[in-house]
Amino acid sequence: MASSSVTVSSPSPRPPRPNLAFRRLRGRRSPGEFAAAVRRAAREIDERVSCDARYIGRVEAGEIRCPNYAYERVFLHMFPGRTLTDLGFVPRSAVRGRGARAAGPAAVPHTTSPPYASRETDGAHEPYTTTHDLNDPHEVDDRNHEESDVQRRAFMSGGTATVAAASLGPWGLAFGGTAGAAPPRSARRPGEAEAGALEEAVRRIRLLDDRHGADGLYRRAAAPLRAAYALLDAGAARQATADRLHTGAGELAVSVGWLAHDSGRFDDARSHYAEALATARVALDPALEAHAFCNTSFLARDAGRPREAVRAAQAAQVAARPLGSARLLSLLALREAGGWAGLADRTGCEQALTRAQALYGRGPCDADPEWMSFYGDAELAGLEAQCWSALGDWQRAAHQAHRATRLQDPHFTRNLALFTAELADDLARAGHPDEAAAAGLRVLDLLDEVQSSRVRTMLAGTARVLLPHRRASGVSDFLDRHRALPRSA
Repeated sequence: MASSSVTVSSPSPRPPRPNLAFRRLRGRRSPGEFAAAVRRAAREIDERVSCDARYIGRVEAGEIRCPNYAYERVFLHMFPGRTLTDLGFVPRSAVRGRGARAAGPAAVPHTTSPPYASRETDGAHEPYTTTHDLNDPHEVDDRNHEESDVQRRAFMSGGTATVAAASLGPWGLAFGGTAGAAPPRSARRPGEAEAGALEEAVRRIRLLDDRHGADGLYRRAAAPLRAAYALLDAGAARQATADRLHTGAGELAVSVGWLAHDSGRFDDARSHYAEALATARVALDPALEAHAFCNTSFLARDAGRPREAVRAAQAAQVAARPLGSARLLSLLALREAGGWAGLADRTGCEQALTRAQALYGRGPCDADPEWMSFYGDAELAGLEAQCWSALGDWQRAAHQAHRATRLQDPHFTRNLALFTAELADDLARAGHPDEAAAAGLRVLDLLDEVQSSRVRTMLAGTARVLLPHRRASGVSDFLDRHRALPRSA
């Protein structure tokens, strides 16, 4: 499919306003370098665009309010998880056809800044209208915003550092020693206290997730995440503080993405992980980049995109190598193994598993990231069990899953439920219905404490496998109790 960068603009009563969101995404690259990146991205998806520095300049100047369909596909490929409005454009219906005529200028939506800010682009969240770009003769409906993005950016448009810091209060964070207390009104820009509060919010969310699972936490985590990016938008006076805020906001985005992932909201999770990755790239933070790619790989595996899982895990390993953490590289090798298993590539999976085990054997070190506290003997066994399960080797999967349940620290209640559910499913498929039912009953006992859609989905699959074996010992009890479970909201 061919496309031209030539557009026809009609005069507008208002002068164009710069597309600062798009300018931020270009980063330190020159317009020519960025145009070359656009052309490369187009080739990756078999698209053709004649992008040059002049086109990039027109977009950033606000002369092109909405790109044509070819450019749209390329930009969304370059920045996965974002919408056109996230990239600084207006919906197509605002510049073409009945939507534009009916709504008029007042209906043009606010275009807000992306989830990071710099001094050269202050004010990016202000509404603006620009000259019309007559692109394609066909009309399309507006793309729907994901709920999390709408909430986050709406908060940013009017947030201040003080409001943002106070919004971290629901997570029991302390300002000046008092949990939930707002900082003094005179504080205009975030400082060490706000950075520390943000880091504590990340720890608090992870602790609650370890114990209780994601389902009850995801929506509660929206406010701290909005607050985190509002703090970034406010800008810190010191670079060291700004770096901490970037890392904290990115880690919080990963954590909230995980809550979405574990509660079955895969589209939301993908958006949060992409946001964390963008923050890592802006802050030149390889540790955050490795974490974001790590979770992106895990999500891709669970969402049925195994090749993407492999590529994301490999990208994470590239980012992580300079960090000096063998345990981190071990986990990333396991993520890669999961992708190979999803592709039914047993050789690739076994090679990645061997590498993961060798790296894990080097032991912990000071360079290991704080977020990896969950990664121990049990997690290693549990992730290996998932690989064998994906390859259909149920006996080996059950052996590793049983090992994971024995080794799991009881503090990580959610993981204990997850690995036991994995064990129940593997045993059921391996032809041991009585043992599977016993494991399934143990999981049901844990569901009073753990709210995880992922665990419930696994149990539902096990129940379907066990249905023909109702007369086996314990199976009827498991099926009856599983059927009596209250349905998730």
